[in-house]
Amino acid sequence: MTGTAEPKTVPFPLRVPGEPFPPPRYEEYRRREGLVPTQLPNGSRVWLVTRHAEVRAVLTSKKISANPDREGFPHISDTMGVPRQEQIPGWFVGLDSPEHDRFRKALIPEFTVRRVRAMRPAIERTVDELIDQMLAAGDSADLVADFALPVPSLVISTLLGIPPVDRDFFESRTRTLVSIRTSTEQQRDTAAKELLRYINRLVGIKAQWPGDDLISRLLATGGISAQEMTGVLMLLLIAGHETTANNIALGVVSLLLNPQWIGDQRAVEETLRFHSVADLVSLRVAVEDVEIGGHLIRAGEGVIPLAAAANHDESAFACPHAFDPARTERHHVAFGYGVHQCLGQNLVRTEMEIVYRRLFERIPTLALAVPVEELPLKYDGVLYGLHELPVRW
Repeated sequence: MTGTAEPKTVPFPLRVPGEPFPPPRYEEYRRREGLVPTQLPNGSRVWLVTRHAEVRAVLTSKKISANPDREGFPHISDTMGVPRQEQIPGWFVGLDSPEHDRFRKALIPEFTVRRVRAMRPAIERTVDELIDQMLAAGDSADLVADFALPVPSLVISTLLGIPPVDRDFFESRTRTLVSIRTSTEQQRDTAAKELLRYINRLVGIKAQWPGDDLISRLLATGGISAQEMTGVLMLLLIAGHETTANNIALGVVSLLLNPQWIGDQRAVEETLRFHSVADLVSLRVAVEDVEIGGHLIRAGEGVIPLAAAANHDESAFACPHAFDPARTERHHVAFGYGVHQCLGQNLVRTEMEIVYRRLFERIPTLALAVPVEELPLKYDGVLYGLHELPVRW
């Protein structure tokens, strides 16, 4: 157990324009004894967890809850972070076992290796069609708007049975929801309500006219109510859309800067670890006193395990700041850890593998159209990524 000296409170880890990601201060935090206290924008004091072993300990402890209804839960703001069940029923990542397990059990069959393997031909067609469109339009493109965003949008729309014509609607609302600096509370609240209304209507349509899609199959099993279904689908849309798009775009940049790894499937796993786009996603609160890394977290204290800090921990990964797909360590926490580990990770990996293979096979002269230091990084959102990726060939 650490001593009783009060540790110094550090600023809340919002990204700073022009600063590398993960920020250098994470390395300094990892060298501290115990955990690091910070203050939320609302003034609440919470603990940051930055070392790999301790992040995994937090994410597997039964004394630490993911439920935002618990007293002391670290709410970043009214419209950021994890919604309460009264706000969005069915947002199951904000539930603990056994409630969480009911949703996971119903959804696991939709994301098995076998199910995702069956989706590969459709994903490959989607990727090739988008590459066709870029090539037909000229010798340059914004790889975010023209490729990285449409790929997961079309894939998840197909999986859920959502008409592709609604893709722009989902992209714009999702971007609003995950922007911290450029979206107001009112704008995020409006975007969430618009998404929920659309999904409610879609569930009603599928109940009357079922098809070969995830929504119809979930309705047929009866394990999730129609009201809960709305939250489940909104979660899948956001989780399967923006995060995958960010990984695709950042991975392309890493491969262009390290062309020796183009064509190596191991680049997918290293991209997930190296960029750790969902750094601030896992929010927790202690429900009992618990010791993590020699530090006592008291019941009611908020905890934020930082994925990017854990995935760049020198004690867990050799030369963590190097992009090295040949590394043998495969225990990153880019998809979380424990019972809340990302359900769609098989789908994400498959999309990224197909994207990198087909993109560089079909456009071998692909290059950045601007210096890498001029790329517009997302410093204003929950998720790390690129606003634009200008490329040429």
